[in-house]
Amino acid sequence: MKRLIPAIFLILNLTVSLVASTLHLSISSNPSKLNPLIATDSASGEIADWIFDGLLAYDKDGKIEPRLAESYRFENNTTLVFKLRKDVTWSDGVKFTADDVVFTWNLITSPKIYTPYSSEFRYVKEVRATDPYTVVVTYTKPYFKALETWLTSIVPKHKLAGEKDIMTSSFNQHPVGTGPYTIDGFEVSRDIVLKANDHYFRHRPHIDQIVYHFMPDPGTEFLMLKSHKLDVGSLTPLQYERQIDEDFHRYYHIYEKISQSYTYLGFNLKNPKFQDPRVREALSLAIDRQELVDILFFGHGRVCTGPFMPGTFAFNDTIKAPVQNIEKAKRLLHEAGYNAKHPLKFEIVTNSNNPIRVYAAQIIQYQLAKAGVHATIRTMEWQAFLNTVVMPRKFETVILGWGLGLMPDAYSIWHSEGSRKGGFNFISYKNSKVDRLIKEAEQTIDRKKLGKIYREIFALIVHDNPYLFLYIPDSITVVNRKIQNVSQSILGIMHNVIDWIKP
Repeated sequence: MKRLIPAIFLILNLTVSLVASTLHLSISSNPSKLNPLIATDSASGEIADWIFDGLLAYDKDGKIEPRLAESYRFENNTTLVFKLRKDVTWSDGVKFTADDVVFTWNLITSPKIYTPYSSEFRYVKEVRATDPYTVVVTYTKPYFKALETWLTSIVPKHKLAGEKDIMTSSFNQHPVGTGPYTIDGFEVSRDIVLKANDHYFRHRPHIDQIVYHFMPDPGTEFLMLKSHKLDVGSLTPLQYERQIDEDFHRYYHIYEKISQSYTYLGFNLKNPKFQDPRVREALSLAIDRQELVDILFFGHGRVCTGPFMPGTFAFNDTIKAPVQNIEKAKRLLHEAGYNAKHPLKFEIVTNSNNPIRVYAAQIIQYQLAKAGVHATIRTMEWQAFLNTVVMPRKFETVILGWGLGLMPDAYSIWHSEGSRKGGFNFISYKNSKVDRLIKEAEQTIDRKKLGKIYREIFALIVHDNPYLFLYIPDSITVVNRKIQNVSQSILGIMHNVIDWIKP
């Protein structure tokens, strides 16, 4: 009888593994670091979001609610007190405490790491633990994003306190978090497997594992969707309008909403070619943005008019997109010293795994040629593009996009302090009035006054043309109809994946 027990356990384990539910997703670029404090690319951020939590989070309606915190309260306009949950453990079984919060603050604001996220804590004077489950945060002045600061993921003190170099730590590939899923590690250009955290404090996810299939070619994702091998994926407007059939509609629900993102052509303002505002204005006037939207999106997108999203308090609806004017563009270029014998020449660089951006570059190249501008195009794999071109600022122009949070914050992208190493202002934009208004806005709690300041910032940035704002795409997401409890929200459809059930 004793010899049968291992065999029985083997059969039981095999049965469990056979019925384990798996959510199949795709990822088009390699994550670099899964430490959320230094994960600056979208692939790393997406994976890290499954593994880590912040003290606070957005609910489905975009309102802030406690997450690792049990509750919070303002003692006054510069003091925020958190009571932490007592039922949270790190994925290695160690208890989560206030020491982890204090450690995270010390780390993200230390010179040991290069991270744009440190700007979120620039007005935090002190973070202290008054007991294992109480954290008191003191700000130097009233701050309009005092709560949003603590959406930042918390990292474990017991795993990182002894690390000499956080930037190269093995933790970045083998993270330990408090989130709904865990990961043993990942390899470059391989599928990524996340497993449900059995001890997740909200509740164990109903789906046992998530598999991200590595697909650098977006066409492969579409083929996998058509063959029903992915549960969730994205469609391009062309695919949605021309390339799916009734079988596809029977298998997938389709969800569409305006995305919280925009795409732009950004200038390296350290490059002498683009320091003359007449050149930037000429290039803006040479581009027909509506033609871009019509060709690329078949009506599933809109022209972007500036740095903040429609529907937010910061959006300035009095600012309209420039109308293409080739003759004026030529005249401005001539004033700046360019002509047919000495044309303006520059390179546009973008990432190869985003075909929409590549097509946009080709259309822009064609449009600029009408004004006598010679633009060449270079496309690169995402990590190479990010690490050797964008962050070192070794480019003339780039086509990139920003995904924006629900609370607009101009500081990290548009304040001149954001141009330091590791910062998001990698085009080196500087406008002293914009700098002043951003600082003023940070201390403005009144939403009406805040909106007025931000709309002025919007207009000033657009006037300077540091970016050519191009388009805002719609987000078209498909989900396997068999999956239960899927719901659309301001955050998208992935906001409640831990509640999804896949029969």
